[in-house]
Amino acid sequence: MRGGGARRAVVTTMLLGALLIPLGGCGGPGPAGTGNTRTKAADKPADGPTRVPGVGDRLQRRIPAASRQVVAVYGDGKDSADATVVLYTKRGSAWDRVRSWPAHNGRKGWTTGHHEGDKRSPVGVFTLSDAGGVLPDPGARLPYTRSAAIAAPRWWSRSYWHDFDYVIAIDYNRIEGTPPNNQTRPQGYAKGGGIWLHMDHGSGTSACVSVSRAAMRYLLRTLDPDRHPVVVMGDRADLKA
Repeated sequence: MRGGGARRAVVTTMLLGALLIPLGGCGGPGPAGTGNTRTKAADKPADGPTRVPGVGDRLQRRIPAASRQVVAVYGDGKDSADATVVLYTKRGSAWDRVRSWPAHNGRKGWTTGHHEGDKRSPVGVFTLSDAGGVLPDPGARLPYTRSAAIAAPRWWSRSYWHDFDYVIAIDYNRIEGTPPNNQTRPQGYAKGGGIWLHMDHGSGTSACVSVSRAAMRYLLRTLDPDRHPVVVMGDRADLKA
């Protein structure tokens, strides 16, 4: 994942419909006899857990060592569309819980073998490198692409029309460093793609993770490429495995 601080790439014009992707789119005293009773900073206990809560060894090992921000998506069940998103920030060796929000995932639940059209979200650890949406950049730290081509098709139900006002691309079967609606899929189209964090419409998605508008704005303003953010996502049982 690249750094770049607050660098943003803003695309304000694209042909409507071009590259359009469907909905796939978290001490003690010194040694005895020294007389030192102060607690050194290095000796202080961590404020938070040293592992992302609820995540077992299999996925814990896949979190890059450089990552300092984790968006954890805790699915309620294997076949459930309901989830909770928690943002964690690493401080020293501890993962501190920052905020949490109710969320939705694929309408049929979760899978460890995602494929196009299965209506399930993929379980795993994925980097978060690019963002965008129909609306102007709200102050995103990730590179942000504004484009009308990201909009949900108007032949979808009206309740879905604002899903893509803000999106953060989940780097599942996509090329990092490209706009979220780039349809290039390195592992082939059968493996699915176009999986995003996006705005919620009140029910399950085709494979994405959705949260409220307020949550999306907060994540966009908080996720920092210099902190190498990742999403750890799955139903609670698979996350622990």
